[in-house]
Amino acid sequence: MKSTPMKGNTVKKKALLAALTAVAVAGLLAACSTGGGSTTSSGTSPKLSNCSNKYVYPKAPEVSVWGWYPNMKLVVDNFNKLHKDVQICWNNVGQGGDEYTKVQTAITAKKGLPDVVMLEADHLATYEIQGALVDISKLGADKVKSNFSAGAWNDVSGAGGSVYAAPVDGGPLALIYRTDIFKKYGITPPATWDEYAADAAKVKAAGGPLFGDFGANVPALTMALQIQKGANPFTYSSADGKKIKIDLDDKTSQDVLNYWAGLVANKEVGTSDQFTTDYISGVVGGKYATYVSAAWAPGYLTGAGVGKGASSGVWAVAPLPQWDTSNPVQTNWGGSAFAVTNQATDKKLAAEVALGIYADPASLKDGWTNQIIFPLNQSILKSDAFLSNQSAFFSGQTANKDVYVPAENAYKGINYSPLTVYYYAQLQAESTKINQGKETGSQAAAAVQASLVKYAQGQGFTVTK
Repeated sequence: MKSTPMKGNTVKKKALLAALTAVAVAGLLAACSTGGGSTTSSGTSPKLSNCSNKYVYPKAPEVSVWGWYPNMKLVVDNFNKLHKDVQICWNNVGQGGDEYTKVQTAITAKKGLPDVVMLEADHLATYEIQGALVDISKLGADKVKSNFSAGAWNDVSGAGGSVYAAPVDGGPLALIYRTDIFKKYGITPPATWDEYAADAAKVKAAGGPLFGDFGANVPALTMALQIQKGANPFTYSSADGKKIKIDLDDKTSQDVLNYWAGLVANKEVGTSDQFTTDYISGVVGGKYATYVSAAWAPGYLTGAGVGKGASSGVWAVAPLPQWDTSNPVQTNWGGSAFAVTNQATDKKLAAEVALGIYADPASLKDGWTNQIIFPLNQSILKSDAFLSNQSAFFSGQTANKDVYVPAENAYKGINYSPLTVYYYAQLQAESTKINQGKETGSQAAAAVQASLVKYAQGQGFTVTK
């Protein structure tokens, strides 16, 4: 996201709000699942209503928080024990899309938002353009900037040094693969996408399983892979909020879609929607040799039953294949942060919570050791415990040191736009047509471009390319 609060622009916000509310986001961060709603055994009930925790210091002022991390109860309790000056009143109002619907409703109604809300990085621009988020750069964010990689910070930042959320977790991409399948067919982890395609053809010719999967329902992943090759889907800054550059059918975007369309046409990769029971069953059963995914994937896969029984002891991870090994590019899928809303009663106090929640050592340790998050805080990424951790899922491989931390530190960030939700929906629709053999990658890219340009113009944007 590269944006600052808009003042006096003519974008048709009401129409945009309605559209953004109506269109669901596909491929939400799978690593984050619904948390519990129990209370602590000690402390005093919050003064705010319907909170899922009790206070340690009941006389302190309160800040309301929405968040869906699985270990939110622990994280909130840790924060409240460490802060005598403020206490969190936490609610889980739903994961991802369920929460976003409530967020949008409250923005439209101009009431009902919590002081602090958990958001995925690719959604920040959507809410910031509506003036719903507070710039926290001067409320303490600048003091912790050095705790994060450039890419992690860029994803939550805007023009002019503005900052709209405190990052917590991310999703640097890598190639997860089955060592048993690779050994059987005499292949090693591909360093390039050309090698990936050659390996896919080799395994198919030998009667082996599908080499991977091009799921239409993960458009955020598809976008990330396009960006890796050099695509720049959107150029947007609400410093000039009437304008947006949309470039979704450039050669690099077409190349990536055509690449996967070719693998699909050759029946070398599958076309199943990811995060479904059928897909996971295929992963467990050895239907796929590889899984292109983010650093949170091991936790998700473990929770889904992968790595147990017949699928135990066969997984490893390698760096994401590159288009040009002389110019490697790392990219990201997913990641969440805590933002202060414009409805916060005390914005300075809310910023203290946003910057402090899920930032203490105990909470971060619980997050990464239990595979709930891939942390972005450099205090963890540089720690010996994290770097030398031998992943149980990857049969003792030091995946953090070998793959994920180098990828995160090399990631430069993504310029997200306020059209992300609509864009994902269109990219998913066209990817489905690719998988059905109804379109080439180039045709799909052109269709997405035309659809987004028309939509953006309908919302009052001046579109350039």
